[in-house]
Amino acid sequence: MSQKFDVVVIGAGPGGYVAAIKAAQLGLKTACIEKYQGKEGKTALGGTCLNVGCIPSKALLDSSYKFHEAHESFKVHGISTGDVAIDVPTMVARKDQIVKNLTGGVAALLKANGVTLFEGHGKLLAGKQVEVAKLDGSTEVLAAENVILASGSKPVDIPPAPVDQDIIVDSTGALDFQDVPKRLGVIGAGVIGLELGSVWARLGAEVTVIEALDKFLPAADEQVAKEAQKILGKQGLNIRLGARVTGSKIEGREVTVNFTDANGEQQQTFDKLIVAVGRRPVTTDLLAADSGVNLDERGFIFVDDYCATSVPGVYAIGDVVRGAMLAHKASEEGVVVAERIAGHKAQLNYDLIPSVIYTHPEIAWVGKSEQVLKSEGVEVNVGTFPFAASGRAMAANDTAGFVKVIADAKTDRVLGVHVIGPSAAELVQQGAIGMEFGTSAEDLGLMVFSHPTLSEALHEAALAVNGHAIHVANRKKR
Repeated sequence: MSQKFDVVVIGAGPGGYVAAIKAAQLGLKTACIEKYQGKEGKTALGGTCLNVGCIPSKALLDSSYKFHEAHESFKVHGISTGDVAIDVPTMVARKDQIVKNLTGGVAALLKANGVTLFEGHGKLLAGKQVEVAKLDGSTEVLAAENVILASGSKPVDIPPAPVDQDIIVDSTGALDFQDVPKRLGVIGAGVIGLELGSVWARLGAEVTVIEALDKFLPAADEQVAKEAQKILGKQGLNIRLGARVTGSKIEGREVTVNFTDANGEQQQTFDKLIVAVGRRPVTTDLLAADSGVNLDERGFIFVDDYCATSVPGVYAIGDVVRGAMLAHKASEEGVVVAERIAGHKAQLNYDLIPSVIYTHPEIAWVGKSEQVLKSEGVEVNVGTFPFAASGRAMAANDTAGFVKVIADAKTDRVLGVHVIGPSAAELVQQGAIGMEFGTSAEDLGLMVFSHPTLSEALHEAALAVNGHAIHVANRKKR
């Protein structure tokens, strides 16, 4: 006789494990299924984000930035050092230890909340039955009142550059280089490509980023994207826009990439090539033919605004459904679904999900960009404040970038906060909190911000919206 649960979650990434914990906290008998095996051959929880995504990449970004600072920036502080060297295997081992600590932490949280963990591949059958294909080859069928599909995503492959995880790698392989490649190619100038390119550029690699789109960071505010392209270019990232990869050939320990751009056929040789052209939902063998759950034309599970699928009692969250592929979006969807299963009227505000690129300086935004608002015919007032005028940024020797606040010209309601600069992600979160409560630019301007802080730049940008900035000259109204 099969075990019965109120909720069965397939996938233990940021969406799945959070949904499972929340469901259990709400008094529901909950199971969570995970098949991913970590480096040590054991089930590792936390999904892509924790194992081979956001967390390990941040560990490498921080390590590489410390090296960059020691190499380039200590002198200005009066700090002198001998020759600064990077031990890449030690840096990678530190990253692995952080991942191990956190995946172990997720397992402990599931246990502490009474969630039953099944190790293996989960598959939704008809009638809300879930089959678990265990690692030992056996199978078990669970009966569920409710099922949450949280199977995540994986890197997109492209035929012109097949990944071998040696010379040509995806985002996972790029986290495990054991030395710094002299010449590094990156296909894709999105979040992942820029972050991973930054890591190895700081450590001395010559980095070329090949991007098929003609526009740099089209999802970001144009003013921010333009500044980012300029800063990253100065940092040594050679960003080639409008460049379409047509083929690649590995010879010995190097790869030659062919691509076409405005100048015609091009060719470049690298020691390593990272393919970072996006991610796609993992739905392989997830749904039995008679499960009743539908996919859309792009392979995502079709859901409504509350993450419900076409089958009552079956939900899907995170990278496997529409919307941004962001860990925090997945987690909050998990909470919403658990709450709704428990009978509460929870919902998620998809208009205020922050986006962050963890280059240095960080790039982050919440709400709408100026170009989107203009295309929608919304009249706006814009205030900006440069970190070059921030005392705290000067003290930290970190003055690149600016804060931009966009408000409705008629109501003064803040519609977007965009930051490139130090602690951009944290400053944008302040904007998100205000926007969730319907803040006006005037409201932000009336608040007291401590001095000297980076957050004063948000204060000043909000004041600048209506021509009231104190520490920078205000734009004259036309």
